[in-house]
Amino acid sequence: MTFSTRKLALGGLALLGTVTMLAGCSAAPSSSSASGSKSDFLPCMVSDNGGFDDHSFNQLGYDGLQDAAKSLGVTPKTVQSTDSNDYNPNIRTLLSQKCSLIVTVGFNLEAATKSNAASNAKTNFAIIDDTLQSKNIKPVTFDTSQAAFLGGYAAASYSKTGVVGTFGGQKLPTVTIYMDGFYDGVQYYNQQHGKDVKVVGWNEKTQQGSFTGGFSAGTQAKSVAQSLLDQNADVIFPVGGPIYQSAAEAINDAKNGSVLIGADSDLYTADPRYKSIALTSVLKGIRQATTSVVETAGKGKYSNAPYVGTLKNDGVGLAPFHDYSSKVDSSLAGELKTIKAGIISGKIKVATQSNVK
Repeated sequence: MTFSTRKLALGGLALLGTVTMLAGCSAAPSSSSASGSKSDFLPCMVSDNGGFDDHSFNQLGYDGLQDAAKSLGVTPKTVQSTDSNDYNPNIRTLLSQKCSLIVTVGFNLEAATKSNAASNAKTNFAIIDDTLQSKNIKPVTFDTSQAAFLGGYAAASYSKTGVVGTFGGQKLPTVTIYMDGFYDGVQYYNQQHGKDVKVVGWNEKTQQGSFTGGFSAGTQAKSVAQSLLDQNADVIFPVGGPIYQSAAEAINDAKNGSVLIGADSDLYTADPRYKSIALTSVLKGIRQATTSVVETAGKGKYSNAPYVGTLKNDGVGLAPFHDYSSKVDSSLAGELKTIKAGIISGKIKVATQSNVK
């Protein structure tokens, strides 16, 4: 089987944040101030409605901002959004604070970022997980289909039931790109091993699958996860920020040996509550990318050129198996290393219908 792909020209990470609480905006984590800096560079960040404590992409962006601020010796500003109505006013509040760089976290902030950047040409912006680009907007994106391919292969290898599942928050390119890669990784495993592991919750060919309708943990997310377990899936890959928490609840309630694959950050370390069921995680290097973008801007070298995270530049990857290292097939690590090299070289082409380019 050949896995052909549309080449992704992914761009842009929205990075910066207000670590202080801003009037009229929802609370953000308290920021660490850098000592003794006289720099007038002020990096800022706006979250989407997941908040900076989502153990996922908002928190990774926030941590990257803090790392960069510490390196530069400056104090950043961050502000959280509780819903989509906060995006414009939160960005405007940061503009009034004379931010040098405003990082917006997530594709949901595209419209607000675009309009405010257009009317404030002297302020630089970066946006995470969106391809929006202009003279003062840097897109930061990630070819997560590559890393998810590895995750799908690992899931198929580990499964005892011969069924694995994935579901998303919303049917958006930044979500389905993960699901496409996962699906095709399972198919590649089947091809290589003469198996017939089934994927429930997503079909890359038809682009149909299971979604919660949002990015919040809750009864709907748990219900969708349960529906996959009911179809005999014993490895679940939720894509959509905090929805993994509800999937973990469903798995823990089932007590049937099912496991979870995290998205964005390493679930084992990011949320240790669930480390006992964390097989691995598909990593998106938001923290490192954010740090790089902010530091570069802070040194007076801001560029609107897109950043694209890939396996080759370590912008995406697969987390360790941690407690499951002795439970996965002894040949799996070597197989994944070979597959990674094949994807990087172009010998293995990962398919995706995502229009994140």
